[in-house]
Amino acid sequence: MQTTNNTVLITGGSSGIGLALAAALLEAGNGVLICGRDEGRLAEAKRQLPRVHTRVCDVSNKAGREALADWATGSYPAINMLVNNAGIQRELDFLAGAADFNDSESEIETNLTAGIHLSALFLPHFLRQERECAIVNVTSGLAFIPLKIVPVYCATKAALHSFSMSLRSQLAGTNTRVFEIAPPIVKTGLHREAKARRQAERGIAPEVVARETLKALAKDRYQCIVGQAKSLKGAARIAPLFFHRLLNKLATR
Repeated sequence: MQTTNNTVLITGGSSGIGLALAAALLEAGNGVLICGRDEGRLAEAKRQLPRVHTRVCDVSNKAGREALADWATGSYPAINMLVNNAGIQRELDFLAGAADFNDSESEIETNLTAGIHLSALFLPHFLRQERECAIVNVTSGLAFIPLKIVPVYCATKAALHSFSMSLRSQLAGTNTRVFEIAPPIVKTGLHREAKARRQAERGIAPEVVARETLKALAKDRYQCIVGQAKSLKGAARIAPLFFHRLLNKLATR
């Protein structure tokens, strides 16, 4: 797929991987739209990347997703790429019971439901175009070997991985391609809780993920496993239970 002259919407684009990807796509000669929940962060992103177009949107909200799709396709009819990047990661202890689960719906809605719903909303517009289009889903190495302190996050990324494979098969023979980008731990603001933040300190820069994403698009590499996430995918094939225990043991250090 060509990596220039596209019009791209990136969810969760005001920081982290989304912002790095916006910068890389702009530099490559694309039009870029980003959305996020925080108006202040979007304003800062606009200051850093003056050519980016911004929209305040909480993708965990169904009406918000519908309004986002209407805005993007109506205001920028040339749009031909959707990057489902928005994500929330929460530490969740099921031993604490249902009280600790209260906010997990937004994690499921943001990480999984939003990507599925937005794909459904944008696909009719993409399929009517006479050019190549793409849906890019950002999953995680934790889709293959889960980390126990963030169980819902891992489950949503595993489900988005599965959805990407199924959607890719459904769209075979059309003008729309489905890419999956699975990074390892990345140094972003995604990791809100202390344990996850400590792990993030070992992570790679979001700019590395952005560069690998553009390479994957250019080479039609529909599944792009970045850095150490390759080890997790390989481990899932060999001895998933053993490596799950090992990963979780290392995570406690």
